[in-house]
Amino acid sequence: MIILRKKIIAGNWKMNKLPNEAISFFEELAPMVKNTENEVIICAPFTDLFYTLLSAQNTNIKIGAQNMHWEEKGAYTGEVSPQMLKAIGVEYVIIGHSERREYFAETDETVNKKLKAAHEVGLKPIICIGETLEQRENGETIQILEKQIKFGLEGLTGEQIRNTIIAYEPIWAIGTGKTATKEDANETIKSIRKEIANMYGNDNAENVEILYGGSVKSSNSKDLFTMSDIDGGLVGGASLDAEEFSKIVNYN
Repeated sequence: MIILRKKIIAGNWKMNKLPNEAISFFEELAPMVKNTENEVIICAPFTDLFYTLLSAQNTNIKIGAQNMHWEEKGAYTGEVSPQMLKAIGVEYVIIGHSERREYFAETDETVNKKLKAAHEVGLKPIICIGETLEQRENGETIQILEKQIKFGLEGLTGEQIRNTIIAYEPIWAIGTGKTATKEDANETIKSIRKEIANMYGNDNAENVEILYGGSVKSSNSKDLFTMSDIDGGLVGGASLDAEEFSKIVNYN
């Protein structure tokens, strides 16, 4: 079996940065990460996408959105379609972030619809899964993740699976300063890979990039990203500072 996974460092700005701040960020970040062999992605708010796409030209930084609707067009006030993202040059899109699930009633069913819609237009989705602190303390982590994988990834082709990035983000670690130990994170991601193998076979499972997210910073990124099954990180707060984010990108 040939394994082609690469390291991916994706920044999720969430609802932060005005256009002028985004432009300044790229001016600072681009020279600091130009020599990395890792894939670098910035997922920006909709209002920053045009400016980040322009700023990322002639750099090795890719641009992603943080959400999208599953329909091509229609009476969905305030929503953005996958076709709209593709038309302006966006390459990636985050789907099913825990904040979307918690605050905006996203479900495994809507995640699945968005995942399929992203693949239809050639966007590469970053699907987020993770458990709450209560679920973790009750020993339900694997059960919860298997459910999210089963229903979230249902009906994809093998090729689509290989072109899907999975981000394991324990909800209790997002923005809290708490991080799963590198061993715990790695073992959990191994379990995720095992469930994908059950659904889509070992070859597809071994070639899916699975990231860790949840209070990733420069002080813990190397420990996490050098584990056997962790293929990089989805970085929240630390991605807002160009110097700190560059240290995470250049961890090796």
